Amino acid sequence: MFIEPLNRKANQTPRIGWLEVICGSMFSGKTEELIRRLNRAKIAKQKTQIFKPALDQRYHHENIVSHNDNYILSTPVDHSSKILELAGDCEVVGIDEAQFFDENIVEVINSLANSGKRVIVAGLDMDYLGKPFACMPNLMAMAEFVTKVHAICMVCGEVASHSYRLAASKERVLVGETDSYEARCRRCFNLGDQVSARE
Repeated sequence: MFIEPLNRKANQTPRIGWLEVICGSMFSGKTEELIRRLNRAKIAKQKTQIFKPALDQRYHHENIVSHNDNYILSTPVDHSSKILELAGDCEVVGIDEAQFFDENIVEVINSLANSGKRVIVAGLDMDYLGKPFACMPNLMAMAEFVTKVHAICMVCGEVASHSYRLAASKERVLVGETDSYEARCRRCFNLGDQVSARE
């Protein structure tokens, strides 16, 4: 179980950094949980910086927006190195859709945590083929805390951990919403086009 950290006073020992990873399929509440943790940090008056990949403009150019329309202001960046430049003296760094960043994101996140920052990362743990996605396996292995969240299967209503692609594209990265993906359990994911979502 993840326990929210206590807020430290300025004259206490320097903070020990760490990494929290929130992962799961699409529509599982990853971004919702990221926003919740970042808002709690803000309530505790901790300095926060929030980033997302510039290519993700599904809901808003700057805001990180969950599927149920909760949002928090973020900074879109086109390369992970910009995160190091912009993080400054903040105490908490939030990163959404980590799997869409370049391969240097792992080193960037490790550097942030090593410098004493609390780093909270959300991302898809598997791609549309059910394979580990980009940087996420490495981040999960490095993290002090890993939270795997689940969706509800759009076909049978069971616990879903896969993102089933409805679009014909074979590109590994295809930013999309309910028109391109649906959450599925293992069985319905493996059945593929043999089953369809309930009306």
